[in-house]
Amino acid sequence: MSKSFAAADYTMGQMNAVAKMMQQQIGDDAVERFLRGNVELTIKTRIINCDADPLVPDDWKVEEHTKGGQFEWNTDNVELYLSDEQKKGPIKGNELRKLLKDKPVLNANILDYLLAHSELIPEEWKGKAIFFWGTIYRDSDGDLCVRCLYWDGYGWSWDGDWLDGYFFGSSPAVLSRK
Repeated sequence: MSKSFAAADYTMGQMNAVAKMMQQQIGDDAVERFLRGNVELTIKTRIINCDADPLVPDDWKVEEHTKGGQFEWNTDNVELYLSDEQKKGPIKGNELRKLLKDKPVLNANILDYLLAHSELIPEEWKGKAIFFWGTIYRDSDGDLCVRCLYWDGYGWSWDGDWLDGYFFGSSPAVLSRK
């Protein structure tokens, strides 16, 4: 499927950022060379193996890992999801886990890929704790946990929340749209 874009779809700042990136990677005359048809842009495809064993933090164990095949990372392929109950107020993690059972939740392999390639994380995810319910862990105390991605004010990081705890409206699950 092909999608066309017009210059009006982008801000001047976005277009300047692309031009700057081209200059850094190709040379000072990159934009001119591109406009003359002498430079071709290639869109990178980012494939994440969601069938692989996930990262396991020290002293933790994997309780459940939902495999997801080869997943192409693209923000068009994901959505942030809040249950109706979560939209009304806090919900216990174990209850939320049941509500997500039949949803296409993404696993922690996506989280770890995004941490390694933080430039791919959408800006609008800042201020939220994005949960990857496709991998459930048991921590060193024996409690069930799910890991999340969050902005700590300086960079992207991960944390884990107990399923006995509460999940709020700022704690969406990330789902596959594929």
